Amino acid sequence: MFKLNIQPGFAAAMPADQDQTNNRRQVKNAAFSYCNPKHFDHPFLIHTSTEAAQLIGLGDDNTRDNYFLELFSGQSVYPGTRPYAMAYAGHQFGHWAGQLGDGRAINLFEVKTNEGQWTVQLKGAGSTPYSRHADGLAVLRSSIREHLCSEAMHHLGVPTTRSLCLIGTSERVIRDMFYDGHPAPEPGAILCRLSPTFIRFGSFEIFAAQKDEENLKKLMDYTIRSFFPEVKADTDNRYLDFFQEVCARTIDLVTEWKRVGFVHGVMNTDNMSITGLTLDYGPYGWIDNYDEDWTPNTTDAQHRRYRFGTQDQIALWNLYQLANAIFPCIGDAAALQDILDKTEEAIGQKYYTMMARKLGLNFIDKDVALHIDSLRQLLQHSHGDMTIFFRTLSYFGNIDVRPESTEMKQLMESAFYGKNSDEMETKWQDWFAGYQKLIHADARPAYLRQKTMQSENPRYVLRNYMAQMAINKAYEDDYTLMEELYEMLKNPYSDQPKYDHWYAKRPDWALDHPGSSMLSCSS
Repeated sequence: MFKLNIQPGFAAAMPADQDQTNNRRQVKNAAFSYCNPKHFDHPFLIHTSTEAAQLIGLGDDNTRDNYFLELFSGQSVYPGTRPYAMAYAGHQFGHWAGQLGDGRAINLFEVKTNEGQWTVQLKGAGSTPYSRHADGLAVLRSSIREHLCSEAMHHLGVPTTRSLCLIGTSERVIRDMFYDGHPAPEPGAILCRLSPTFIRFGSFEIFAAQKDEENLKKLMDYTIRSFFPEVKADTDNRYLDFFQEVCARTIDLVTEWKRVGFVHGVMNTDNMSITGLTLDYGPYGWIDNYDEDWTPNTTDAQHRRYRFGTQDQIALWNLYQLANAIFPCIGDAAALQDILDKTEEAIGQKYYTMMARKLGLNFIDKDVALHIDSLRQLLQHSHGDMTIFFRTLSYFGNIDVRPESTEMKQLMESAFYGKNSDEMETKWQDWFAGYQKLIHADARPAYLRQKTMQSENPRYVLRNYMAQMAINKAYEDDYTLMEELYEMLKNPYSDQPKYDHWYAKRPDWALDHPGSSMLSCSS
Protein backbone atom coordinates (compact mmCIF):
# COMPACT_ATOMS: atom_id res chain seq x y z
CA MET A 1 0.00 0.00 0.00
CA PHE A 2 1.54 3.29 -1.10
CA LYS A 3 1.33 6.51 0.88
CA LEU A 4 -0.05 9.85 -0.30
CA ASN A 5 0.57 13.26 1.19
CA ILE A 6 -3.05 14.04 2.07
CA GLN A 7 -3.82 17.69 2.84
CA PRO A 8 -6.80 19.48 4.38
CA GLY A 9 -8.43 21.60 1.72
CA PHE A 10 -11.88 22.45 0.48
CA ALA A 11 -13.75 20.18 2.90
CA ALA A 12 -11.78 21.53 5.86
CA ALA A 13 -12.37 25.16 4.89
CA MET A 14 -16.03 25.10 3.84
CA PRO A 15 -19.28 24.14 5.59
CA ALA A 16 -20.53 20.56 5.19
CA ASP A 17 -24.10 19.43 4.61
CA GLN A 18 -25.49 18.32 7.97
CA ASP A 19 -27.63 15.57 6.42
CA GLN A 20 -25.37 12.51 6.33
CA THR A 21 -27.66 10.38 4.14
CA ASN A 22 -27.21 9.81 0.43
CA ASN A 23 -30.78 10.82 -0.43
CA ARG A 24 -31.30 13.22 -3.33
CA ARG A 25 -32.25 16.60 -1.92
CA GLN A 26 -31.88 20.35 -1.98
CA VAL A 27 -28.86 21.31 0.08
CA LYS A 28 -28.84 24.62 1.95
CA ASN A 29 -25.91 26.64 3.33
CA ALA A 30 -23.31 23.99 2.58
CA ALA A 31 -20.56 23.63 0.00
CA PHE A 32 -20.53 19.82 -0.11
CA SER A 33 -22.07 16.59 1.14
CA TYR A 34 -20.23 13.50 2.35
CA CYS A 35 -20.93 10.35 0.33
CA ASN A 36 -19.13 7.14 -0.57
CA PRO A 37 -18.55 5.71 -4.03
CA LYS A 38 -20.60 2.75 -5.22
CA HIS A 39 -19.15 -0.72 -4.77
CA PHE A 40 -18.38 -2.56 -8.01
CA ASP A 41 -17.70 -6.29 -7.79
CA HIS A 42 -15.20 -6.58 -10.64
CA PRO A 43 -13.55 -3.27 -11.59
CA PHE A 44 -10.55 -3.47 -13.91
CA LEU A 45 -7.89 -0.99 -14.95
CA ILE A 46 -8.06 0.02 -18.62
CA HIS A 47 -5.47 2.78 -18.89
CA THR A 48 -3.29 5.02 -16.74
CA SER A 49 -1.62 8.33 -17.52
CA THR A 50 1.80 7.85 -15.93
CA GLU A 51 2.47 11.59 -16.18
CA ALA A 52 -0.71 12.42 -14.29
CA ALA A 53 0.20 9.79 -11.69
CA GLN A 54 3.49 11.58 -11.07
CA LEU A 55 1.55 14.76 -10.21
CA ILE A 56 0.27 13.09 -7.04
CA GLY A 57 3.55 11.37 -6.23
CA LEU A 58 2.96 7.93 -7.76
CA GLY A 59 5.46 6.03 -9.89
CA ASP A 60 4.99 3.22 -12.39
CA ASP A 61 5.23 0.56 -9.68
CA ASN A 62 2.42 2.24 -7.74
CA THR A 63 0.10 2.26 -10.75
CA ARG A 64 0.57 -1.50 -11.13
CA ASP A 65 -0.23 -2.10 -7.47
CA ASN A 66 -3.66 -3.67 -6.86
CA TYR A 67 -4.29 -0.97 -4.25
CA PHE A 68 -4.16 1.59 -7.07
CA LEU A 69 -7.17 -0.09 -8.66
CA GLU A 70 -8.99 -0.41 -5.34
CA LEU A 71 -8.44 3.22 -4.39
CA PHE A 72 -9.17 4.89 -7.71
CA SER A 73 -12.22 2.79 -8.44
CA GLY A 74 -13.64 3.83 -5.09
CA GLN A 75 -13.57 0.34 -3.59
CA SER A 76 -11.25 1.47 -0.77
CA VAL A 77 -11.31 4.76 1.10
CA TYR A 78 -7.86 6.13 1.88
CA PRO A 79 -7.21 6.17 5.66
CA GLY A 80 -8.18 9.42 7.35
CA THR A 81 -10.25 10.74 4.42
CA ARG A 82 -13.97 11.19 3.71
CA PRO A 83 -15.19 11.34 0.09
CA TYR A 84 -17.64 14.11 -0.75
CA ALA A 85 -19.68 15.66 -3.58
CA MET A 86 -19.72 19.42 -4.16
CA ALA A 87 -22.78 21.65 -4.27
CA TYR A 88 -23.21 24.21 -7.04
CA ALA A 89 -25.85 25.76 -9.25
CA GLY A 90 -25.72 27.20 -12.74
CA HIS A 91 -27.13 28.66 -15.91
CA GLN A 92 -27.67 25.99 -18.57
CA PHE A 93 -28.09 27.13 -22.18
CA GLY A 94 -28.77 30.64 -20.92
CA HIS A 95 -31.42 29.71 -18.34
CA TRP A 96 -31.18 29.48 -14.57
CA ALA A 97 -31.22 25.80 -13.57
CA GLY A 98 -31.03 26.10 -9.79
CA GLN A 99 -29.15 23.50 -7.75
CA LEU A 100 -27.06 21.10 -9.81
CA GLY A 101 -24.02 19.79 -7.92
CA ASP A 102 -21.80 16.75 -8.41
CA GLY A 103 -24.42 14.30 -9.59
CA ARG A 104 -21.87 11.72 -10.71
CA ALA A 105 -18.59 13.01 -9.32
CA ILE A 106 -17.11 12.26 -5.91
CA ASN A 107 -13.97 13.89 -4.54
CA LEU A 108 -11.74 11.41 -2.73
CA PHE A 109 -9.13 13.67 -1.12
CA GLU A 110 -6.52 16.36 -1.79
CA VAL A 111 -2.84 15.56 -2.27
CA LYS A 112 0.13 17.89 -2.04
CA THR A 113 3.40 17.19 -3.88
CA ASN A 114 6.21 19.18 -5.43
CA GLU A 115 3.93 19.47 -8.47
CA GLY A 116 1.27 21.33 -6.48
CA GLN A 117 -1.94 20.49 -4.67
CA TRP A 118 -4.41 18.23 -6.46
CA THR A 119 -7.99 17.23 -5.80
CA VAL A 120 -8.59 13.61 -6.80
CA GLN A 121 -12.10 13.00 -8.12
CA LEU A 122 -14.00 9.99 -9.45
CA LYS A 123 -16.51 10.52 -12.24
CA GLY A 124 -19.12 7.80 -12.68
CA ALA A 125 -18.68 6.20 -9.24
CA GLY A 126 -22.33 6.28 -8.24
CA SER A 127 -25.11 8.52 -7.02
CA THR A 128 -24.78 11.49 -4.68
CA PRO A 129 -27.29 13.81 -3.00
CA TYR A 130 -27.08 15.90 -6.21
CA SER A 131 -27.88 13.13 -8.69
CA ARG A 132 -31.56 14.12 -8.96
CA HIS A 133 -33.18 11.40 -11.11
CA ALA A 134 -29.90 10.05 -12.51
CA ASP A 135 -27.82 7.04 -11.44
CA GLY A 136 -24.46 8.77 -10.99
CA LEU A 137 -22.75 6.36 -13.39
CA ALA A 138 -20.77 6.89 -16.59
CA VAL A 139 -20.37 4.90 -19.78
CA LEU A 140 -17.14 3.79 -21.39
CA ARG A 141 -17.49 5.85 -24.58
CA SER A 142 -17.72 9.24 -22.85
CA SER A 143 -15.04 8.23 -20.34
CA ILE A 144 -12.60 7.33 -23.12
CA ARG A 145 -13.27 10.67 -24.77
CA GLU A 146 -12.57 12.61 -21.58
CA HIS A 147 -9.53 10.55 -20.64
CA LEU A 148 -7.86 11.04 -24.01
CA CYS A 149 -8.88 14.67 -24.38
CA SER A 150 -7.79 15.79 -20.91
CA GLU A 151 -4.27 14.55 -21.53
CA ALA A 152 -4.22 15.73 -25.16
CA MET A 153 -5.21 19.25 -24.13
CA HIS A 154 -2.43 19.34 -21.53
CA HIS A 155 0.16 18.50 -24.17
CA LEU A 156 -1.32 21.09 -26.52
CA GLY A 157 -0.60 23.66 -23.81
CA VAL A 158 -4.26 24.35 -23.08
CA PRO A 159 -5.13 24.73 -19.36
CA THR A 160 -7.10 21.66 -18.34
CA THR A 161 -8.03 19.20 -15.66
CA ARG A 162 -6.06 15.96 -15.94
CA SER A 163 -7.06 12.32 -16.14
CA LEU A 164 -5.24 9.86 -13.92
CA CYS A 165 -6.83 6.63 -15.07
CA LEU A 166 -9.74 4.94 -16.78
CA ILE A 167 -11.38 1.98 -15.05
CA GLY A 168 -14.03 -0.42 -16.32
CA THR A 169 -16.79 -1.39 -13.90
CA SER A 170 -17.84 -4.71 -15.53
CA GLU A 171 -21.42 -3.45 -15.27
CA ARG A 172 -23.85 -2.22 -17.91
CA VAL A 173 -25.32 1.27 -17.82
CA ILE A 174 -28.55 2.21 -19.62
CA ARG A 175 -28.29 5.35 -21.74
CA ASP A 176 -30.37 7.01 -24.45
CA MET A 177 -27.44 8.39 -26.42
CA PHE A 178 -29.39 10.90 -28.52
CA TYR A 179 -32.50 11.31 -26.36
CA ASP A 180 -34.56 9.76 -29.14
CA GLY A 181 -36.39 7.13 -27.13
CA HIS A 182 -33.94 4.29 -27.79
CA PRO A 183 -32.10 3.57 -24.53
CA ALA A 184 -29.59 0.73 -24.59
CA PRO A 185 -27.14 -0.92 -22.19
CA GLU A 186 -23.49 0.14 -22.52
CA PRO A 187 -20.26 -0.75 -20.71
CA GLY A 188 -19.80 1.29 -17.56
CA ALA A 189 -16.60 3.08 -16.56
CA ILE A 190 -15.05 5.34 -13.92
CA LEU A 191 -12.72 8.20 -14.74
CA CYS A 192 -10.31 9.49 -12.11
CA ARG A 193 -9.73 13.21 -12.63
CA LEU A 194 -7.15 15.56 -11.13
CA SER A 195 -7.40 19.31 -10.71
CA PRO A 196 -6.06 21.89 -8.29
CA THR A 197 -9.74 22.52 -7.57
CA PHE A 198 -13.13 21.69 -9.03
CA ILE A 199 -14.67 24.98 -7.88
CA ARG A 200 -16.69 26.51 -10.71
CA PHE A 201 -18.74 29.62 -11.42
CA GLY A 202 -21.80 27.74 -10.20
CA SER A 203 -20.17 27.20 -6.79
CA PHE A 204 -20.62 30.94 -6.18
CA GLU A 205 -24.00 31.13 -7.86
CA ILE A 206 -25.60 28.69 -5.45
CA PHE A 207 -24.70 30.74 -2.37
CA ALA A 208 -25.85 33.93 -4.10
CA ALA A 209 -29.18 32.30 -5.00
CA GLN A 210 -29.62 31.24 -1.36
CA LYS A 211 -28.67 34.76 -0.21
CA ASP A 212 -25.99 33.14 1.92
CA GLU A 213 -23.49 36.00 1.96
CA GLU A 214 -21.48 34.52 4.83
CA ASN A 215 -20.58 31.36 2.95
CA LEU A 216 -20.19 33.25 -0.31
CA LYS A 217 -17.44 35.35 1.30
CA LYS A 218 -15.94 32.26 2.89
CA LEU A 219 -15.73 30.57 -0.50
CA MET A 220 -14.20 33.63 -2.14
CA ASP A 221 -11.58 33.99 0.59
CA TYR A 222 -10.70 30.30 0.42
CA THR A 223 -10.42 30.41 -3.38
CA ILE A 224 -8.24 33.52 -3.36
CA ARG A 225 -5.99 32.19 -0.62
CA SER A 226 -5.58 28.78 -2.26
CA PHE A 227 -5.46 29.42 -6.02
CA PHE A 228 -4.82 33.10 -6.73
CA PRO A 229 -1.39 33.99 -5.34
CA GLU A 230 -1.34 37.18 -7.44
CA VAL A 231 -4.28 38.55 -5.44
CA LYS A 232 -3.42 40.04 -2.05
CA ALA A 233 -5.81 38.29 0.31
CA ASP A 234 -5.72 40.95 3.05
CA THR A 235 -6.80 44.01 1.05
CA ASP A 236 -10.20 45.67 0.70
CA ASN A 237 -10.01 45.28 -3.09
CA ARG A 238 -9.32 41.56 -3.02
CA TYR A 239 -12.71 40.54 -4.43
CA LEU A 240 -12.45 42.92 -7.37
CA ASP A 241 -8.85 41.85 -7.99
CA PHE A 242 -10.02 38.24 -7.83
CA PHE A 243 -12.79 38.83 -10.37
CA GLN A 244 -10.40 40.63 -12.70
CA GLU A 245 -8.01 37.67 -12.61
CA VAL A 246 -10.85 35.20 -13.20
CA CYS A 247 -11.88 37.23 -16.26
CA ALA A 248 -8.33 37.22 -17.63
CA ARG A 249 -7.83 33.49 -17.10
CA THR A 250 -11.20 32.68 -18.65
CA ILE A 251 -10.60 34.68 -21.82
CA ASP A 252 -7.07 33.30 -22.08
CA LEU A 253 -8.54 29.80 -21.91
CA VAL A 254 -11.12 30.35 -24.63
CA THR A 255 -8.50 31.98 -26.85
CA GLU A 256 -6.45 28.81 -26.50
CA TRP A 257 -9.49 26.73 -27.47
CA LYS A 258 -9.85 28.78 -30.64
CA ARG A 259 -6.13 28.49 -31.36
CA VAL A 260 -6.30 24.71 -31.62
CA GLY A 261 -9.84 24.48 -33.05
CA PHE A 262 -11.51 23.06 -29.93
CA VAL A 263 -15.23 23.46 -29.21
CA HIS A 264 -16.32 22.77 -25.63
CA GLY A 265 -19.92 22.18 -26.64
CA VAL A 266 -21.64 22.95 -23.33
CA MET A 267 -20.34 26.15 -21.75
CA ASN A 268 -22.89 26.32 -18.96
CA THR A 269 -21.77 28.27 -15.90
CA ASP A 270 -21.58 25.04 -13.90
CA ASN A 271 -18.98 23.80 -16.41
CA MET A 272 -16.74 26.88 -16.07
CA SER A 273 -13.68 26.45 -13.84
CA ILE A 274 -13.00 29.38 -11.52
CA THR A 275 -9.27 28.92 -12.13
CA GLY A 276 -9.48 28.98 -15.94
CA LEU A 277 -9.15 25.28 -16.72
CA THR A 278 -11.00 23.25 -19.32
CA LEU A 279 -13.54 21.40 -17.22
CA ASP A 280 -16.16 18.70 -17.91
CA TYR A 281 -15.46 17.16 -21.30
CA GLY A 282 -18.90 16.26 -22.59
CA PRO A 283 -20.00 16.81 -26.21
CA TYR A 284 -16.75 18.50 -27.21
CA GLY A 285 -15.13 18.37 -30.63
CA TRP A 286 -12.40 19.69 -32.88
CA ILE A 287 -13.52 21.46 -36.02
CA ASP A 288 -12.35 19.70 -39.18
CA ASN A 289 -13.39 22.07 -41.94
CA TYR A 290 -13.27 25.60 -40.54
CA ASP A 291 -16.82 26.53 -39.53
CA GLU A 292 -17.45 29.20 -36.91
CA ASP A 293 -21.09 28.07 -36.66
CA TRP A 294 -20.30 24.45 -35.82
CA THR A 295 -21.19 22.88 -32.50
CA PRO A 296 -20.71 19.19 -31.69
CA ASN A 297 -23.68 19.16 -29.29
CA THR A 298 -26.97 17.83 -30.72
CA THR A 299 -28.81 19.44 -27.79
CA ASP A 300 -27.59 22.79 -29.13
CA ALA A 301 -28.19 22.01 -32.82
CA GLN A 302 -31.06 24.46 -33.26
CA HIS A 303 -29.74 27.60 -31.58
CA ARG A 304 -25.98 26.86 -31.72
CA ARG A 305 -25.39 28.87 -28.58
CA TYR A 306 -22.07 27.16 -27.92
CA ARG A 307 -20.70 27.14 -31.47
CA PHE A 308 -16.99 27.52 -32.19
CA GLY A 309 -17.00 31.18 -33.23
CA THR A 310 -18.92 32.55 -30.22
CA GLN A 311 -17.14 30.80 -27.36
CA ASP A 312 -15.43 33.99 -26.21
CA GLN A 313 -18.74 35.90 -26.15
CA ILE A 314 -20.36 33.09 -24.17
CA ALA A 315 -17.44 33.20 -21.75
CA LEU A 316 -18.13 36.92 -21.30
CA TRP A 317 -21.84 36.20 -20.68
CA ASN A 318 -20.86 33.64 -18.07
CA LEU A 319 -18.57 36.16 -16.41
CA TYR A 320 -21.53 38.53 -16.14
CA GLN A 321 -23.40 35.81 -14.24
CA LEU A 322 -20.42 35.37 -11.94
CA ALA A 323 -20.31 39.15 -11.38
CA ASN A 324 -23.98 39.07 -10.39
CA ALA A 325 -23.28 36.23 -7.97
CA ILE A 326 -20.39 37.91 -6.15
CA PHE A 327 -21.90 41.42 -6.21
CA PRO A 328 -23.30 41.09 -2.64
CA CYS A 329 -19.72 40.83 -1.36
CA ILE A 330 -18.54 43.84 -3.37
CA GLY A 331 -21.49 46.23 -3.63
CA ASP A 332 -19.89 48.21 -6.45
CA ALA A 333 -21.66 47.54 -9.74
CA ALA A 334 -19.68 50.20 -11.59
CA ALA A 335 -16.36 48.61 -10.66
CA LEU A 336 -17.54 45.18 -11.81
CA GLN A 337 -18.87 46.65 -15.05
CA ASP A 338 -15.56 48.37 -15.69
CA ILE A 339 -13.75 45.02 -15.39
CA LEU A 340 -16.25 43.40 -17.74
CA ASP A 341 -15.89 46.22 -20.28
CA LYS A 342 -12.12 45.86 -20.27
CA THR A 343 -12.48 42.10 -20.57
CA GLU A 344 -14.64 42.53 -23.67
CA GLU A 345 -11.96 44.77 -25.19
CA ALA A 346 -9.31 42.19 -24.35
CA ILE A 347 -11.16 39.44 -26.23
CA GLY A 348 -10.34 40.95 -29.62
CA GLN A 349 -6.82 41.92 -28.64
CA LYS A 350 -5.97 38.44 -27.43
CA TYR A 351 -7.60 36.80 -30.44
CA TYR A 352 -5.68 38.82 -33.03
CA THR A 353 -2.42 38.35 -31.14
CA MET A 354 -3.01 34.59 -31.12
CA MET A 355 -3.90 34.49 -34.81
CA ALA A 356 -0.82 36.52 -35.70
CA ARG A 357 1.33 33.93 -33.95
CA LYS A 358 -0.40 31.16 -35.90
CA LEU A 359 0.59 33.03 -39.08
CA GLY A 360 4.15 33.47 -37.86
CA LEU A 361 3.87 37.26 -37.57
CA ASN A 362 5.61 39.11 -34.81
CA PHE A 363 3.53 42.29 -34.95
CA ILE A 364 -0.09 43.47 -35.03
CA ASP A 365 -1.39 46.41 -37.01
CA LYS A 366 -4.50 47.25 -39.02
CA ASP A 367 -3.29 45.37 -42.10
CA VAL A 368 -2.60 42.22 -40.07
CA ALA A 369 -6.05 42.37 -38.45
CA LEU A 370 -7.73 42.82 -41.84
CA HIS A 371 -5.72 39.92 -43.23
CA ILE A 372 -6.82 37.70 -40.34
CA ASP A 373 -10.47 38.65 -40.91
CA SER A 374 -10.09 37.88 -44.60
CA LEU A 375 -8.55 34.50 -43.80
CA ARG A 376 -11.45 33.57 -41.53
CA GLN A 377 -13.93 34.32 -44.29
CA LEU A 378 -11.97 32.39 -46.90
CA LEU A 379 -11.58 29.33 -44.69
CA GLN A 380 -15.27 29.47 -43.79
CA HIS A 381 -16.46 29.63 -47.41
CA SER A 382 -13.97 27.23 -48.95
CA HIS A 383 -14.13 24.50 -46.28
CA GLY A 384 -10.49 24.56 -45.35
CA ASP A 385 -9.32 22.02 -42.78
CA MET A 386 -8.15 24.20 -39.91
CA THR A 387 -5.47 21.92 -38.48
CA ILE A 388 -3.95 20.92 -41.81
CA PHE A 389 -4.15 24.41 -43.34
CA PHE A 390 -2.19 26.13 -40.58
CA ARG A 391 0.29 23.31 -40.13
CA THR A 392 0.95 23.07 -43.86
CA LEU A 393 1.33 26.85 -44.03
CA SER A 394 4.16 26.57 -41.52
CA TYR A 395 6.21 24.40 -43.92
CA PHE A 396 6.34 27.02 -46.64
CA GLY A 397 8.96 29.73 -46.93
CA ASN A 398 8.38 32.48 -49.45
CA ILE A 399 5.25 31.03 -51.00
CA ASP A 400 4.86 31.03 -54.78
CA VAL A 401 1.24 32.20 -54.93
CA ARG A 402 0.60 31.46 -58.59
CA PRO A 403 -2.32 28.99 -58.86
CA GLU A 404 -0.24 26.66 -61.03
CA SER A 405 2.69 26.57 -58.60
CA THR A 406 3.52 23.27 -56.91
CA GLU A 407 3.32 24.83 -53.45
CA MET A 408 -0.13 26.28 -53.99
CA LYS A 409 -1.46 23.06 -55.48
CA GLN A 410 -0.05 21.06 -52.57
CA LEU A 411 -1.64 23.36 -50.02
CA MET A 412 -5.03 23.45 -51.72
CA GLU A 413 -5.19 19.70 -52.30
CA SER A 414 -4.08 18.70 -48.80
CA ALA A 415 -6.03 21.19 -46.72
CA PHE A 416 -9.40 21.66 -48.41
CA TYR A 417 -12.54 19.54 -48.63
CA GLY A 418 -13.44 19.67 -52.32
CA LYS A 419 -12.19 21.89 -55.13
CA ASN A 420 -12.48 25.67 -54.93
CA SER A 421 -14.13 27.66 -57.68
CA ASP A 422 -12.04 29.84 -59.98
CA GLU A 423 -13.35 32.90 -58.13
CA MET A 424 -12.32 31.44 -54.78
CA GLU A 425 -8.88 30.49 -56.06
CA THR A 426 -8.37 34.07 -57.18
CA LYS A 427 -9.31 35.30 -53.71
CA TRP A 428 -6.85 32.86 -52.19
CA GLN A 429 -4.13 34.03 -54.56
CA ASP A 430 -4.77 37.63 -53.46
CA TRP A 431 -4.67 36.57 -49.82
CA PHE A 432 -1.33 34.81 -50.21
CA ALA A 433 0.11 37.79 -52.04
CA GLY A 434 -0.86 39.98 -49.09
CA TYR A 435 0.53 37.40 -46.68
CA GLN A 436 3.88 37.52 -48.46
CA LYS A 437 4.04 41.27 -47.94
CA LEU A 438 3.35 40.86 -44.23
CA ILE A 439 6.07 38.21 -43.98
CA HIS A 440 8.56 40.55 -45.63
CA ALA A 441 7.54 43.35 -43.25
CA ASP A 442 8.17 41.02 -40.32
CA ALA A 443 11.79 40.74 -41.46
CA ARG A 444 12.59 37.69 -39.32
CA PRO A 445 14.54 34.72 -40.69
CA ALA A 446 12.28 32.05 -42.20
CA TYR A 447 13.41 29.40 -39.71
CA LEU A 448 12.33 31.54 -36.74
CA ARG A 449 8.95 32.18 -38.30
CA GLN A 450 8.53 28.49 -38.98
CA LYS A 451 9.54 27.65 -35.41
CA THR A 452 6.88 30.02 -34.07
CA MET A 453 4.21 28.63 -36.38
CA GLN A 454 4.95 25.01 -35.57
CA SER A 455 4.78 25.73 -31.85
CA GLU A 456 1.33 27.33 -32.29
CA ASN A 457 -0.20 25.03 -34.91
CA PRO A 458 -0.46 21.38 -33.87
CA ARG A 459 0.03 18.60 -36.37
CA TYR A 460 -2.14 16.15 -34.43
CA VAL A 461 -5.39 16.78 -32.57
CA LEU A 462 -8.03 14.40 -31.23
CA ARG A 463 -10.54 14.61 -34.06
CA ASN A 464 -13.96 13.18 -33.22
CA TYR A 465 -13.72 10.29 -35.65
CA MET A 466 -10.39 9.22 -34.12
CA ALA A 467 -11.89 9.06 -30.64
CA GLN A 468 -14.87 7.15 -32.01
CA MET A 469 -12.61 4.60 -33.68
CA ALA A 470 -10.86 4.04 -30.36
CA ILE A 471 -14.25 3.64 -28.66
CA ASN A 472 -15.38 1.10 -31.25
CA LYS A 473 -12.23 -0.96 -30.62
CA ALA A 474 -12.65 -0.67 -26.85
CA TYR A 475 -16.15 -2.10 -27.16
CA GLU A 476 -14.40 -5.18 -28.56
CA ASP A 477 -12.08 -5.22 -25.50
CA ASP A 478 -9.25 -3.90 -27.67
CA TYR A 479 -7.58 -0.83 -26.16
CA THR A 480 -4.57 -0.69 -28.48
CA LEU A 481 -5.95 2.16 -30.59
CA MET A 482 -6.70 4.21 -27.49
CA GLU A 483 -3.09 3.68 -26.38
CA GLU A 484 -1.81 4.67 -29.83
CA LEU A 485 -3.75 7.93 -29.79
CA TYR A 486 -2.68 8.63 -26.21
CA GLU A 487 1.01 8.24 -27.16
CA MET A 488 0.71 10.28 -30.36
CA LEU A 489 -1.09 13.16 -28.65
CA LYS A 490 1.71 13.53 -26.09
CA ASN A 491 3.73 15.27 -28.84
CA PRO A 492 1.13 17.10 -30.92
CA TYR A 493 3.54 19.68 -32.35
CA SER A 494 6.21 17.23 -33.50
CA ASP A 495 6.41 15.45 -36.84
CA GLN A 496 5.89 11.77 -36.00
CA PRO A 497 6.17 9.75 -39.23
CA LYS A 498 4.77 6.57 -37.68
CA TYR A 499 1.55 8.45 -36.92
CA ASP A 500 1.21 10.33 -40.18
CA HIS A 501 -1.89 8.36 -41.14
CA TRP A 502 -3.62 10.53 -38.52
CA TYR A 503 -2.39 13.73 -40.19
CA ALA A 504 -5.23 13.68 -42.66
CA LYS A 505 -8.58 15.25 -43.39
CA ARG A 506 -11.73 13.81 -41.87
CA PRO A 507 -12.84 10.73 -43.84
CA ASP A 508 -16.17 10.95 -45.67
CA TRP A 509 -17.81 8.31 -43.47
CA ALA A 510 -17.32 10.50 -40.38
CA LEU A 511 -19.30 13.44 -41.79
CA ASP A 512 -22.63 12.19 -40.44
CA HIS A 513 -21.60 9.31 -38.19
CA PRO A 514 -22.86 9.12 -34.57
CA GLY A 515 -20.02 9.88 -32.19
CA SER A 516 -18.02 11.60 -34.93
CA SER A 517 -20.28 14.41 -36.08
CA MET A 518 -23.13 14.08 -33.58
CA LEU A 519 -22.77 14.06 -29.80
CA SER A 520 -25.12 14.76 -26.93
CA CYS A 521 -24.89 15.61 -23.25
CA SER A 522 -25.80 12.00 -22.49
CA SER A 523 -23.15 10.15 -20.54
